[in-house]
Amino acid sequence: MDQALVFSAVVAARFLVPLLIPRFPLPAIVAALVLDGVDQTIFQAFGYDPPGYQGYDKAMDVYYLSIAYLTTMRNWTSESAVGVARFLYFYRLVGVVAFELTDWRPLLMVFPNTFEYFFIAYEVVRTRWRPDRCSVRFWVLTAAAIWIFVKLPQEYWIHIAQLDVTDLLGEYPWAGVAIGLLLAVVAVAVGTFLRPRLPATDHAWQLTADPLPAGIRTAPQRERWVAAHGRLLSASTAEKVVLVGLLLVIYAQVLPGRDTSALQFFLGVAVLVVINTAVILWVARGARGVESVALAFGIRVLLNVGLVSAAAMLLDRGRGDLQEGSALFFVVLLSLTTLLDDRYRPIHEYRTAGHPEPSDPGTQPDPDPAPPSRT
Repeated sequence: MDQALVFSAVVAARFLVPLLIPRFPLPAIVAALVLDGVDQTIFQAFGYDPPGYQGYDKAMDVYYLSIAYLTTMRNWTSESAVGVARFLYFYRLVGVVAFELTDWRPLLMVFPNTFEYFFIAYEVVRTRWRPDRCSVRFWVLTAAAIWIFVKLPQEYWIHIAQLDVTDLLGEYPWAGVAIGLLLAVVAVAVGTFLRPRLPATDHAWQLTADPLPAGIRTAPQRERWVAAHGRLLSASTAEKVVLVGLLLVIYAQVLPGRDTSALQFFLGVAVLVVINTAVILWVARGARGVESVALAFGIRVLLNVGLVSAAAMLLDRGRGDLQEGSALFFVVLLSLTTLLDDRYRPIHEYRTAGHPEPSDPGTQPDPDPAPPSRT
């Protein structure tokens, strides 16, 4: 009983904590990262080894990173940082799909998860400075430094050498002391050399997300924007198809009951995403939307349950391509991801169309059209 309760609590936390990322980006993603690192330790402490949990673990990693990526469209005011994050996220997503289809571990090193630490780096900057003042060069160099000096060694350690810190400390007790000394040296170096060279801060500590642009904060404002600028056949729809399609293909590799190929599954998801997009355009043009996220999510789940059920009947698959529990899980994930995309993408498009907001809610936009870069 205790084992089942602990397992349920850990899995629930790994699904619910990422939902806080849009409002509390830095604390929530760090919490998700910590949960990812300690979940197996928690299970071991209770003498429990969940069967097949490695697959679920990898899928949940992709889940919370997808919410983090969508959060960049909601919150980030630096277009260059969003562009770098987009490349890093989709690069990793393609790599995880390739790994799931081939089970060749070096792919996880070739396609490292640089996006996660880049997201954290951006949010660390945002705690005291305006990220939109930073140059493209700054963000590219930040991503390159994380890629080369952090993620490549980490991916090699985990996926190629397949080493574990707990086992290492058990075999070599002095390693813990060495790691502690190394961290102390890094802390002293940061305090001595880096901190005095940091530019003056722009605002007080900021851990919550900045306010949304005044012109697109409410459902009616978002609907007017989508009605005026949204298109079914567009780059935005294509990106949404790739995002949701690859995400669900990864999940399909670890959930039981699927008998279609990855390509067939991706195409099926693509159809659902396009239908969802068409419905959203219809809703926006008729001003039929709702402000409540929970209500909108419930409506979308019902819509997708109906679409999946209709598809099963038309294809004469009464028993389903997936087990009922797995199919419902896919519908919920599809509904959540498309809902967040449809709510956050218009905010990003609104900003890039020339409607920026100050990063610090207590300041006015900087009159200087070319602020100095932080490189």
